[in-house]
Amino acid sequence: MRYPALLACTALTLMAGAGPGFADDVTAWRLFVADHAAAKVTAIDLGTDATLDTFALESPGVLYTTPSNQAVYAVQGAVNLVSAISSGIEIEDHGDHGDIHVAAPAAIAAAVAGEKPVHFVEHHGEIALFYDGEGVARLVSEQDWLDGDDKLAIREIDTDAPHHGVAIPWGKYALATDFAPNGETTRPQGIFVYDAQNAKVGDLYECPLLHGEATSGNITAIACATGLLIATGSGAPEITHLPYPASLPEGNVSTLLGGVGLQYFLGNYGPDKVVLIDPTEADAFRLIELPTRRVHFAVDPQQPKFAYIFTEDGKLHQLNVLSGKIAKSITLTEPYSMDGEWSLPRPRIAVAGHEIAVTDPLKGLVHIVDASTFELDRDIPVEGLPYNIVAIGGSGATH
Repeated sequence: MRYPALLACTALTLMAGAGPGFADDVTAWRLFVADHAAAKVTAIDLGTDATLDTFALESPGVLYTTPSNQAVYAVQGAVNLVSAISSGIEIEDHGDHGDIHVAAPAAIAAAVAGEKPVHFVEHHGEIALFYDGEGVARLVSEQDWLDGDDKLAIREIDTDAPHHGVAIPWGKYALATDFAPNGETTRPQGIFVYDAQNAKVGDLYECPLLHGEATSGNITAIACATGLLIATGSGAPEITHLPYPASLPEGNVSTLLGGVGLQYFLGNYGPDKVVLIDPTEADAFRLIELPTRRVHFAVDPQQPKFAYIFTEDGKLHQLNVLSGKIAKSITLTEPYSMDGEWSLPRPRIAVAGHEIAVTDPLKGLVHIVDASTFELDRDIPVEGLPYNIVAIGGSGATH
């Protein structure tokens, strides 16, 4: 289903003296697509499929967004920089409705430098960037970044040694990884809690081969070789360990996504499996076998019971997270083998309202699938090798 850029669905005539004469419901969605080889991001209006603008980066970037939907963040590890682009879409919550404001996307002047940025984590309006080359986490307010101030207030947490780490903002506190060298990996071996003065609180929470974190509802999960660390609480985080059950085959989670609308986690588990996790259940882990090796996966924030998995045979699968079954599948591309380097250009998924966007780098296309029918709706050509992708948008009233 196609959405005009500013689709007026209804018009409400208001009583005299009650406010503006009309309120229109508007839906607007945009895709932001990073190129695999070129240092650029293409902004696409999903109402017209037209390119709104192309933004130059310093090097090819990995894209992230946050629940605010107000910006796209480009992590550019090759040039030691994280920069941002305003999405041009803002939804203002008024309780019984939201007001939507639509403008042109624009580059934001503020950026955060540091040696080898990799992991980007947002939690409750704060953003944590971890710089592997320094072992330093830099935390900033998202609102300050959106305001565009060149001199962002940055909170730094030094973990004492460069490693492939991560940090999670937690109000006055923060969680950050600890590197315990074992001669075999640069992966962290656990996390510490830090207070507002960036001092460690308590002992190390062990988490061997830590990699992957996500938040769903009021739970944050961190993946380890032995299970998950589960963090909860509105003050200092309360952290417990959820071990993998003996029923799971050998393996571990290293990428986690958090459900929206439904509280659950979706993680990888070996090359051709995923696992659904509900830490509140006695039987917390459900393993799902895939027909072939997994390339990428994403959750659906609009239809919470669904997630999507792209496999190397060129198929997109709809996973029902309630039943734990693959409900539908569609062939979108030629095969993209998972043999070879992990960083080769392969498809990525983003969910835009009632549409699912899948990049096809080798064909220079973004495939748009109707989430309701799970059929291909159309293709959008994108110059170059369209690779990482995020979708930003929503619906609201205009006055």
